[in-house]
Amino acid sequence: MEKIQCVVSPYWLWERLHDPQVVVVDCRFQLANPQWGYQQYLASHVPGAYYLDLEKDLSASPNKHGGRHPLPDRDLLAQKLTSIGIVSGETLVVAYDDSRFAFAARLWWLLRYLGHDRVALLDGGWQGWIADGYPVCDAIPAPKSGNFAPNPQPDWIVDIETVKAKKDSPSVVLLDSRDGDRYRGEREPIDPIAGHIPGAVNSPWQLVSNERGYLQPLSRQQQLWADYQQAEEIIVYCGSGVTACVNLFSMELAGIHTAKLYPGGWSDWCSYLT
Repeated sequence: MEKIQCVVSPYWLWERLHDPQVVVVDCRFQLANPQWGYQQYLASHVPGAYYLDLEKDLSASPNKHGGRHPLPDRDLLAQKLTSIGIVSGETLVVAYDDSRFAFAARLWWLLRYLGHDRVALLDGGWQGWIADGYPVCDAIPAPKSGNFAPNPQPDWIVDIETVKAKKDSPSVVLLDSRDGDRYRGEREPIDPIAGHIPGAVNSPWQLVSNERGYLQPLSRQQQLWADYQQAEEIIVYCGSGVTACVNLFSMELAGIHTAKLYPGGWSDWCSYLT
């Protein structure tokens, strides 16, 4: 089997739009307007693409604790993935958004967490597809018959108790993926308390791409994490386990394959402070 790609170009995808082994997923979303992404999808999308919603498909309903976007019920997600033609270990899934991988990376991480490594992100996202002049459509593809059997990797995630126990260890890096001003507590547009988990360092997820939504060169990805290569453990978080996946994607590109996600993130941590 060929080496699994983590990222594909618009041209690569255009050449394979009719390949039955490729499933394209539109992940566009806006936190401030949860209906927006699906509305955009209905208006125009990559031909044959299915839509997965951050809050309806890629997250469970939030509770008092656990963060704003808890990991989805794996069996419900597996049913959804099966219905769009994904076969475990076989189908290549290509995910895109228009937010510099913010939401597509969540699907990338979830699929791999559930044992499906054949997933890639579309470099440049929706904007890159449009800018290069590739076709779009508004037709909703019919359901397909797939077979997705989830095989979760429990050691890929940590909960708040684990973070509390490990955050002060010199061999553990706790990495906050949010904007610098949110990390510093200067601004907090979503959660009730500003600040960060004590001991965390900051590397904003937007550093992984440029302003046009294309990945930075591999050398830049490696540079981002050079200071943490010797850590025994890296725990990555953001506000609610979504944009942290962009940094986890970058780490994978850079050769760091053991970083873990704290899915609850700051929204879970600060829920115990209110």
